[in-house]
Amino acid sequence: MQDFNRRLKELPFGSFYAYYKSRKYLVTKELYSNGKIIKIFARELAGNNIVSGNYFTTIKNGLLKPCEMSDKKVIDFVLNLELR
Repeated sequence: MQDFNRRLKELPFGSFYAYYKSRKYLVTKELYSNGKIIKIFARELAGNNIVSGNYFTTIKNGLLKPCEMSDKKVIDFVLNLELR
């Protein structure tokens, strides 16, 4: 989870384009609750895939709460996202 935590924090805030498994996504990263929650939302531009989750930074080692998908999907997306 430390790699996920580090990588998520490295991603830029706001909206940006990125690639995951050779597919282009519009990704949005926002802060809520005075920086205690990092929200990540991504939509595949040429398809129908979505990745969404909230990461609670105040919990020891962080706590990921994905939105209607597995933790694994969000973690894999964040760790393998390519900024170009």
